[in-house]
Amino acid sequence: MYVVDTYDVIVIGAGHAGCEAALASARLGARTLMATLNLDNIALMPCNPAVGGPGKSHLVREIDALGGQMGINTDLTCLQMRMLNTGKGPAVYSLRAQSDKKLYQMTMTKTLENQDHLDVKQLMITDLITEDGRVTGVQTELGEVYRASCVILATGTYLKGKIIIGECTYSGGPIGQRSAEDLSASLVKAGLKLMRFKTGTPARVDRRTLRTEEMAVQEGDTDGHAFSFLSERKNRNKECCWLTFTNEKTHKIIRDNLDRAPMCNGIIQGIGPRYCPSIESKIVRFADKKRHQLFIEPEGQSTEEMYVQGMSTSMPIDVQYEFLRTIPGLEDVKIMRPGYAIEYDCLDPLQLTPSLETKKVSGLFSAGQSNGTSGYEEAAAQGLIAGINAARKVQGKDAFILTRSEAYIGVLIDDLVTKGTQEPYRMMTSRSEYRLVLRQDNADLRLTQKGYDIGLVSQERYDLFCAKKKAISDGIVALKSISITPSKAMAEKLDALGTAPVHTGITAYELLRRQDITYDKLCQTFDLPELDADVKEEIEIMIKYEGYIGRQMEQVEKMNRLEQKLMPDDIVYADIDTLSGEARQKLDEIRPRSLGQASRISGVSPADITALLIYLEQYQREGSHVSKCPHPCHGSHGIYTGRTSGAAVLPV
Repeated sequence: MYVVDTYDVIVIGAGHAGCEAALASARLGARTLMATLNLDNIALMPCNPAVGGPGKSHLVREIDALGGQMGINTDLTCLQMRMLNTGKGPAVYSLRAQSDKKLYQMTMTKTLENQDHLDVKQLMITDLITEDGRVTGVQTELGEVYRASCVILATGTYLKGKIIIGECTYSGGPIGQRSAEDLSASLVKAGLKLMRFKTGTPARVDRRTLRTEEMAVQEGDTDGHAFSFLSERKNRNKECCWLTFTNEKTHKIIRDNLDRAPMCNGIIQGIGPRYCPSIESKIVRFADKKRHQLFIEPEGQSTEEMYVQGMSTSMPIDVQYEFLRTIPGLEDVKIMRPGYAIEYDCLDPLQLTPSLETKKVSGLFSAGQSNGTSGYEEAAAQGLIAGINAARKVQGKDAFILTRSEAYIGVLIDDLVTKGTQEPYRMMTSRSEYRLVLRQDNADLRLTQKGYDIGLVSQERYDLFCAKKKAISDGIVALKSISITPSKAMAEKLDALGTAPVHTGITAYELLRRQDITYDKLCQTFDLPELDADVKEEIEIMIKYEGYIGRQMEQVEKMNRLEQKLMPDDIVYADIDTLSGEARQKLDEIRPRSLGQASRISGVSPADITALLIYLEQYQREGSHVSKCPHPCHGSHGIYTGRTSGAAVLPV
């Protein structure tokens, strides 16, 4: 063995999880190595080159608020931006950007290569080196050894990856890359349990062979948008997308060839994503549906490749050609890259603590699709947290853990480490019980202070954030200071604003609760300060949904009382006779850090929680204290950070 170098943190993988992990670790001062199979494919977007969308946009905004890079990189490289779900409430508004695939990679690569404390190397990691239950480094296929106190797995879909197109199968990573064939065995040897998942992607087609006039144009929003707090809100649209649909002829071709579909004939063994199924799965599962929508989206300004969103497939290539050419606008289509499925190994996330460190191997963290998730945004969010906690472990600091009531990142990680997953996990707004306070618009108000305290948010950015908070506070004070009394003159003013007259004295703050009134309308009549668009948006949401937000904050406080009841390190669940057998087994496997986490474990009933409450009361009466315990999930290098205050909605 040839020991090349020693680092604080080594990140295995340079996808979206690896990029955020490496940047976070290095920016916190840890000497970091990021190892990738191919330097030309850093931040690769092997599926749709798009960022955001329902649930996912919340993650991107939270990554940005904590000092991550994905939002900044997306703003710099996007081709089109649209705000989705605007016909619904602000809790589910979702910004989505179509990115330039190559530009996204190049921009992120430049950021990584110019980051202090970070080395980027092309390496095939084959072995994890451990000593006495802790990680000490990695070994490459060339026999090189790199020592480190912490290692982060961010291997994506590369662990024993297998590409499947019809009857054709071969070892490989996404888009013709190498797969990591040996690392899985090393992880199993270290005592980790692996699962086998599957994901897929549609064909890429040649823009020049499309009849776009037969499809519906999908323009971006003309309103200014941005993912990052640091980016200017502006019109970023450079390209448009198109909408078309499958039809009965398409479906018949697929049904007639199901015996050749790897999803149906047994070639594919891995478990695929329920919420992003292949087109052949859609045809089977939704047999009564006459058509499925497809979005034809550009992959970049320097390529003619177009992405057929909604038509992921692993059917044989001749079948792919046949059914694509039944779709309006694609009658003459030429395929540049066929659709394919990929099977890969990943960790059972129940083996992780909330800091994303493995329970079996001290210092080994895991993030992204190696934890059984799907999506760039889910991967980046986990990478950020893993990078923060690896650096903090090296530095002897407490782990940084977000709760479900603080962030969608908290929901994501808590779901994984508490409930596990039997299929590729995808973030959706419906997964959060507190989605009215966890909106994408207030991610900075919820998390920037935390990012600053950790050390990832710069002073310049923090000063801008404080200025925004003050502007919101000043705007609300101004609204409350303006009295509106019933009079003929006032009735005329309100009529001009398109709203009904008042019959009792109210303030402009109370008037803004009306759905037909905006801050801009009030500025036409009353002396109010001019505010930035994001400040006005925040004020309007806070006031119009004040009652709903207040009730949800009460729910948060009730749950926090359970979250603050930490489980002692020496608890032996098998000795608590009042627990059910299933609860004892699940609690011992997961080792929840708090009663709140215990209540979310599948198989742990309300009666079991009552039994644990009684146990904790007895434990405390006997003179022990559980306010800070040394359990690996939250103790010697971890702390429960999680009381949510009104900062989530900015108290004024």
